[in-house]
Amino acid sequence: MVSEPVVEVQGLRKTFKVHEREAGLGATIRGVFRRRFKDVHAVAGISFRIDRGEVVGFLGPNGAGKTTTLKMLSGLLNPSSGEARVLGFVPWDRESAYLRRMTLLIGNRSQLQWDIPAADSLLVLKEIYGLGADKYRATLGQLTELLGLAEILHKPVRNLSLGERMKVEFAAGLIQSPEVAFLDEPTIGLDVSMQARIRQFVAEYNRRTGATILLTSHYMDDVVALCKRVLVIHHGRLLYDGALSGLAERLAPYKRLVATLRDGQASGFDFASFGEVASNEDGKVTLHVPREVAPERTAALVRALGDRIEDISVEDPPIEDVIDKVFTAGAEVVS
Repeated sequence: MVSEPVVEVQGLRKTFKVHEREAGLGATIRGVFRRRFKDVHAVAGISFRIDRGEVVGFLGPNGAGKTTTLKMLSGLLNPSSGEARVLGFVPWDRESAYLRRMTLLIGNRSQLQWDIPAADSLLVLKEIYGLGADKYRATLGQLTELLGLAEILHKPVRNLSLGERMKVEFAAGLIQSPEVAFLDEPTIGLDVSMQARIRQFVAEYNRRTGATILLTSHYMDDVVALCKRVLVIHHGRLLYDGALSGLAERLAPYKRLVATLRDGQASGFDFASFGEVASNEDGKVTLHVPREVAPERTAALVRALGDRIEDISVEDPPIEDVIDKVFTAGAEVVS
């Protein structure tokens, strides 16, 4: 039996009317009496479904329509057309029963009171969501353990670092134990160490609770660490829906062969006969080799270089390169 999806989107569109302003005094005066507008299609008819417990990456460049989509799915925006259901609810109806079962977290946007400790704001949220004392204590205890909040819950929010604030923002967004979490750039602006901690938290939270998560991020480390499946959106259109690994296989049909030479010298050797030379400096050579012949080319290169090789590896291309290729192509490649 096929399970019902937690998130189901069909032909979802959002069009904004934007005032066109022309340069010059005359144009400004004319605009007072006759304003000109143009339609901007932020989301242009996308469709997808997400099953319970999935962690799905939602990728695209700035202005692609990611945040607009999340705002519609969380009920902050009404669509221009199309349908969506999350947990069986129509999001923009904003039913209380739905709002208690989902959350939207946007990086660098605070929902906590600046001048009081996060613990006090969490008590306010306890009353807003009507959480029982036992349920609240259990959830807060779990979040405190996972996020390491014990030292910071009772400090005024204004005194916390950016990383600390992001951790208590997660606590505020998850205090009602939502079944669906929309995470929009949750690690933006954080240092590498804090990004890794947030990723670890999201993975563990999903494992413990079974929450369904739709995640946007410009940091591909977030996506690689958390998501087996990705949606790629560009100019409001869905370009790809499938496995993260499948995206690389489909759109970057090559492997990266990286050879480090023992003597640090890569000159005087015909690397181009083994593949496309992507870089060659400081004794480290990177070749792009067709995926289907990568094993044979690697073995041939090892034989040809012999004792000069200190290390050799075969890798998939960086996900950033793959995604950039999707955006540049702009073609319909939906799985």
